[in-house]
Amino acid sequence: MRKPNYDRYPATKIKGAIIEGWSGILQSLKGTLSTCSVIGIDMYVGVHEDEVLSHISNIEPDLIYKTRDLFKPEDEIRKMTERFMTDDVLFGYMTNLSMIDYFDTEKLTEARIKIENCKGTVIVVGSGASLVVPDSACIVYIDMARWEIQQRFRSRSIMALGLDDRNEAISLQHKRGYFNDWKICDAHKNTLYNKVSYWMDTHIKGQPKMIDRETFFNGIETTIKKPFRVVPFFDPAPWGGQWMRNTFDLDKDNVNYGWCFDCVPEENSLFLNVSGTLFEMPAVNVVFLKSRELLGEPVESRFGKEFPIRFDFLDTVQGGSLSLQVHPTTQFVHESFGIHYTQDESYYMVDAKEDAVVYLGLKTGIDKDEMIRDLEKAERGEIVFDADKYANKIPAKKHDHFLIPSGTVHCSGPQGVVLEISSTPNLFTFKLWDWERLGLDGKPRPINVERGKKVIDWTRDTEYTHKNLVNVCSTVSEGDGWLEEKTGLHPNEFIETRRFRFSKKTSHKTNNSVNVLNLVEGEEVIIEDPKGLFEPFVVHYAETFIIPAALEEYTITPTGKSEGQECIVIKAYVRF
Repeated sequence: MRKPNYDRYPATKIKGAIIEGWSGILQSLKGTLSTCSVIGIDMYVGVHEDEVLSHISNIEPDLIYKTRDLFKPEDEIRKMTERFMTDDVLFGYMTNLSMIDYFDTEKLTEARIKIENCKGTVIVVGSGASLVVPDSACIVYIDMARWEIQQRFRSRSIMALGLDDRNEAISLQHKRGYFNDWKICDAHKNTLYNKVSYWMDTHIKGQPKMIDRETFFNGIETTIKKPFRVVPFFDPAPWGGQWMRNTFDLDKDNVNYGWCFDCVPEENSLFLNVSGTLFEMPAVNVVFLKSRELLGEPVESRFGKEFPIRFDFLDTVQGGSLSLQVHPTTQFVHESFGIHYTQDESYYMVDAKEDAVVYLGLKTGIDKDEMIRDLEKAERGEIVFDADKYANKIPAKKHDHFLIPSGTVHCSGPQGVVLEISSTPNLFTFKLWDWERLGLDGKPRPINVERGKKVIDWTRDTEYTHKNLVNVCSTVSEGDGWLEEKTGLHPNEFIETRRFRFSKKTSHKTNNSVNVLNLVEGEEVIIEDPKGLFEPFVVHYAETFIIPAALEEYTITPTGKSEGQECIVIKAYVRF
């Protein structure tokens, strides 16, 4: 048995000022009120507002406002957001609303006048607080990572922007966040970076932390000037396995671990190690503030302030098959959901037991009308869908690479560990068949044959699949102790992947694109800059790491137990 060396708490080490606990934070804010009479405590949706308000009220300002009390009535907000929520259980349409749209004009005007005329101290608490206070106010921002928000959906402990949806289905809460609330909060936060004096971390209840503006920007600047990792999070799944539990030394109490999200900056956290204390914030702050340095100018020009590459693990060892599924075309997601690109992806097999399989593409000669009829009957519970009759069932071995452009029917079968490399919009999976299985909540997971049948590419038959989607590998270059292979992706996809086998130091260039890599073989490697511009960065087995485009060049060398041994990394970047 190998000893796990996976770092579950990677952090950017910086020097700076940090305050821990409500007592110290309140004392600091009281001091601020002695020189600035108005404080706006703005926040991302998903913060436990009542906890914040209960402590902030102890400062006893002369006037205190809660922004929810200044919003439009809940029924008006529901009507305002109805066209973005749609009537679908999972899918909505991207909002074009902004934070100011939530405020009742009369209430907002009245509050601003009272604040302006107040002779004492004022605190405004809640999302959009900075829109209520004057420009001279001190702004505090309480940020929140989407992954933590999703945990709070499950515990039904938070409300949506402007309304209480805690009793609604978790899928509906997530849909409101994805299509409406998060987009609004992101746009609002982007206007505040140069206005915020203090940033707060309330991810752990009862353990708030606060840093000042200088420390915050020191963390961003330090992160972008070196390789870095976001904080991985792990989640059970109806099909989840046992490989990650042992490999990553995870909590043994969970029934399984199906997912590991190790590079989704829109959802993952970033840890700043501030003089020995961890401060948590959304990793997407780096994308918003340093998009050109991180992504590269050509990538930024195409995707804007979005991180286009996603890495995650899917573990089915001693588990089951994922749902048989298909991802929509770019045209479909743009017209149906207001999204600019779709979820093209690939499966890289990090590990595979003897009977591991992948379902990929459809068998040559099948009757597509019959297949759709069978899927529809299965969705209604009339029959058990025979996936083996229609889909190619392909044996999977360690280090196989399966390419999955949009429109391709696919799923990972049991007994495999997949590194899923994909474009970021991660909601757009149309499940066609889920093996008569219930979700972890004990309810059937939503099947979407109606949408799925509109995007299936029926030309992805057996011959096409084996020729174009299975181990389409070629040698790019090689030298003493190293080999570079092109492993994909499909020509329809904008992500390029390269596999490097090496037992000695290898040189790499970012080529104007962010590079995302994972050490898929080997215990440990070290990332260095030939010019010494950043401190050596150590990566362990199965860890995903990000190389900002602005670093331009770097080397990877086996070290520690891997010294002199062959290691393998898979690298993804945007082709253009």
